[in-house]
Amino acid sequence: MEKGYKEFGPIPEEVAVISAALKNAGFEAYLIGGCVRDIILNIKPKDWDITTNAKPDEIIAIFPKTFYENNFGTVGVVNENTEDETLKVIEITPYRLETEYSDNRRPDSVSFSDKLEDDLKRRDFTINAIALNIIGDGEKKNFYKGEITDLFEGQKDLEKKILKTVGDAVARFREDGLRILRAVRIGNYVGFKIDKNTEKALISESNLLEKISKERIREEFIKIIMSETPMEGIKACQKFGILKYIIPELEKTISIEQKGAHIYDVWEHSLRALQQTADKNWPLEIRLAALLHDIGKPKSRRAGEGGEKWTFYGHEVIGARMAEKILLDLKYSKKIIEKVVKLVRWHMFFSDTEQISLSAVRRIIAQVGKDNIWDLMNVRIADRIGMGRPKESPYRFRKYKAMIDEAMRDPISVGMLKIDGKKLMEVTKEEPGPKVGFTLHALLEEVLENPKLNTEEYLEKRAKELIKLPIKELKAMGDEGKKKKEEENEEEVKKIRDRHYVK
Repeated sequence: MEKGYKEFGPIPEEVAVISAALKNAGFEAYLIGGCVRDIILNIKPKDWDITTNAKPDEIIAIFPKTFYENNFGTVGVVNENTEDETLKVIEITPYRLETEYSDNRRPDSVSFSDKLEDDLKRRDFTINAIALNIIGDGEKKNFYKGEITDLFEGQKDLEKKILKTVGDAVARFREDGLRILRAVRIGNYVGFKIDKNTEKALISESNLLEKISKERIREEFIKIIMSETPMEGIKACQKFGILKYIIPELEKTISIEQKGAHIYDVWEHSLRALQQTADKNWPLEIRLAALLHDIGKPKSRRAGEGGEKWTFYGHEVIGARMAEKILLDLKYSKKIIEKVVKLVRWHMFFSDTEQISLSAVRRIIAQVGKDNIWDLMNVRIADRIGMGRPKESPYRFRKYKAMIDEAMRDPISVGMLKIDGKKLMEVTKEEPGPKVGFTLHALLEEVLENPKLNTEEYLEKRAKELIKLPIKELKAMGDEGKKKKEEENEEEVKKIRDRHYVK
């Protein structure tokens, strides 16, 4: 390997090809930002960014499929032949110079530069201001020889695990207030401490978040929630005084003592429940529901009686309303809001298998929907573990699952037939009466014996034959059908319970 070059990777071939295409056209090309940081830290990048001295029109002319829908020069290069979401669009941005940020959100104007140094100076943190120039193939597949440009000692900060702004921290945060939340999010993501001067400025300038759109705040908050350590991320938000600009209601759960099996206050319990969902790699809606499931407790807490210190009656109803308001304020989609609100509203359902009837389970499935019932179960698991218990009681959990499976099973009944009472009377000219029911159950008995008979053609023909039988004989056949149905139902339920090892 040539002197002065190091080997970097893995870098996807699609990224290397785009970099090479820019260079072949006579331009410079550097990987920049979070992807370089992550490569050095041996973390798989979640997106890929390239910076260049080519201008937008020049970039567009090089690649077959691009889009350019912003005022900052960023061109998206589309890769249609990949299943990797991180590679479907690779962003290329010209070297930029930025003027004042009079609104603390975006530069008043942007101009393009021919110097990499100008672009690096406008970056937020030193560990994001490292540029990587791919030189050629490395010794392993998808590893490349390359050289680093690091004007602000970002590599040293990576080694020391320190997050520090490029230049003056106050100036960087005043340029874009969202960088305050990004500092917490990135620090949590890579597990770094925030530099003292950066931390001081972060706290003093935290009110800048008031000027940031809720949509931008939401996107950074989602990245914290979806990280491997969301509990620590949210604790950092509270520590630095910025949680009040995201979900102020959460701060009101601090020091709210609970009762019974709970060994933590509502704040600690909620964060531990959230962390459990991250440990299980569950999706966003379950994580939000776990975080917000007890948000209504401060408003519902009352002094208890008869030795009970506190009560929280109706906290799930209050919490559902609060969760809806919080998520609306953060501009979440209607679909996400509806699901999270349902999970918060009904999270108290699973508490004691000895008191929950099968009909009650059916009703809760009707309330939250079949698509959400297992997510509700997962919120329950996170809630329980968040209390400080090592895991859900094995038998209790299996019993819950068995009851849900049983309730969601389509019961064996005449309703499964390809003919109903109305159609039967139509084809047989029979008046409403007992013979109709007996005939349906007689047909069911035949179908249970041979499911292939469950066709409209056969059942209509067979119904015409059965309806002519004496009612006593038809009743006996119908009773046999009912008995067969009950036996089949019992067998199905037994299989479900055996599968979950419960009675």
